[in-house]
Amino acid sequence: MQKKSGMDLLWTIERAFCYFSLACLVFLPAAEAVMRVFFHSRVPSSPELIAHLLLVLGLLSGMSTTKQGDHLSIGLIHYFHDEKLKGRIAAATGLLSVFIVTIFAWCSASFIKIGLSPWLIIGFIPDQIFALVMPIGYGVMVFRFARMTPLNRKLRFLPVLAILLGTLCSLPVIFKLIWDFNLPDFAYTINDGLTNFAVSFGTPVFILLILAAFAGTPLFVVIGGMALVLIQGSWGEIDVVSNQVYTALTANNMVAIPLFTLAGFILSESRAGERLVLTFRSLFGWLPGGLIIATVIICAFFTSFTGASGVTILALGGILYTVLSERGGYSPKFSIGLLTASGSIGLLFPPSLAIFLVGATTFTNTVHLFLGGLIPGLILVFATIIFGVVISVKTKVPVESFNLKKAGSALKNSLLEILLPFLLIAGYFSGVLSLVEIGSAAAIYIFVAEVFVYKDIKLSEIVQVFKRAIPIIGGILSILALSQALSYYIVDTQAPYHFAQWMQRAISSKYLFLLILNLALLVVGCLMDIFSATLIVLPLLLPLGAAYGIDPVHLGIIFLINMEAGFITPPVGLNLFLASYRFKRPFLETARYILPFLIIQLAVVFLVTYIPVLSTYLTRFSS
Repeated sequence: MQKKSGMDLLWTIERAFCYFSLACLVFLPAAEAVMRVFFHSRVPSSPELIAHLLLVLGLLSGMSTTKQGDHLSIGLIHYFHDEKLKGRIAAATGLLSVFIVTIFAWCSASFIKIGLSPWLIIGFIPDQIFALVMPIGYGVMVFRFARMTPLNRKLRFLPVLAILLGTLCSLPVIFKLIWDFNLPDFAYTINDGLTNFAVSFGTPVFILLILAAFAGTPLFVVIGGMALVLIQGSWGEIDVVSNQVYTALTANNMVAIPLFTLAGFILSESRAGERLVLTFRSLFGWLPGGLIIATVIICAFFTSFTGASGVTILALGGILYTVLSERGGYSPKFSIGLLTASGSIGLLFPPSLAIFLVGATTFTNTVHLFLGGLIPGLILVFATIIFGVVISVKTKVPVESFNLKKAGSALKNSLLEILLPFLLIAGYFSGVLSLVEIGSAAAIYIFVAEVFVYKDIKLSEIVQVFKRAIPIIGGILSILALSQALSYYIVDTQAPYHFAQWMQRAISSKYLFLLILNLALLVVGCLMDIFSATLIVLPLLLPLGAAYGIDPVHLGIIFLINMEAGFITPPVGLNLFLASYRFKRPFLETARYILPFLIIQLAVVFLVTYIPVLSTYLTRFSS
């Protein structure tokens, strides 16, 4: 009993540090903005503190995500019916996670000793103290993966064996902890043996990792495992992986991700969705297809803020399904199809995290990307609305009478939420606030609005919002951190350049290349979340785009709009699984309901792909 109480105490302390880090990330950028704008001063060491708090949050939230079993994965295992087979696959993926994350932990310890200076001080705290969260975080993840691996009593030794094997494969970096760089001869012999193994068996290991991803292994484990094999096989130092994790999680632009994620969760946990539904229904309900207009606009609004279409489906699916199907007169099939498709509409509108991430990855002006996504995003919204209006007229769905008083009252009640995107856009594009400060302002604005103005969330309940947001933040940051390591290898070997050269020789037509690009990105959109796809796939596409004379803004929009369509493309589009879960319908039924909307999205994809002016026209008006 005492042991359980001790573990509970440690878990409580862990969560407290995690919530504290997130709260500091919310308020520090806001304090920095206030000091700069009104007092022409700054918070001492603010950028460095913010960046290193993100590192702490990334590992602590990753630990929490591991404990709750919420790491992002493809997880086709959930759709198997043989329980015994599911158990065996889950055990195998758990042991693989233990093995690979053990290597991450050892690499992190080596990186702190070799790669960081003890004299670098952040505020009043040495950099190495902040970085200690890496080996500690990955070590705790190893323990939790081991505990969660479903094994019978006779096989409980297997996680220990996986840890020992991971430690054996980490000997090159463990030797550095002991001898720095003056390693004995046998250390080089062991390192050469591991390198030869990675060279000889790299392809089978890669295939195994891909199969493991489909079996349900967390994507950050799979991506990190690929990076380890590639770096070891190229005679590199595997603690480079931890170096890149540190680099990714101390990058200032990455701080916007947890901030907007938190803002989106506060919105989704409040009654903002209900207010917006009532507002747009009262404004457009008198038009043929008015409920369709309201639904698409609301979904676009939520997705642009949460950065994840799945949150929109899960948070608003029930409310909007009731409005469309039970009150609006639309068939359940049409309603589910519309909501599943609309869940991804919004990725091209500010302040979409996806666009920020594309800008940071491709070094493209974020303002240009937002301007570039505006027309394609509006075309997608209008195409979906027009189809819905046609169906409404064809099936004679009844319309509501317009009530000015009711519309005015509804608009007044949701005014704070409706004003939010305009205020943030004004703050960012005017140059008053940076990207990180915009994320901070969004989280604080929504917090004040929902807790103190609308009072949808009690102050005491905000901890529960943090609790729900942390697993998503941990899942995203874990993937982004390890994706950085894989991207480092890909760029360092000039693979994108060589691939572009080969592609140019194989395909001379720009239009044929664009067709192949669309097909490839649809597959990527089906299989990967948008964050890891951006960091892994997009660097490969940059030299290809340059080789074929494609504008970087146009390429970024092509990438994003294909990701949107990929979310609803059978057989493994992410939104199809989420909608099947949310609306309690068989997966194949959900996939069938989505087909008309998928055709519309694919038509818009090809339109945007082959008419580049749609993405580049507005950028002419921005310096």
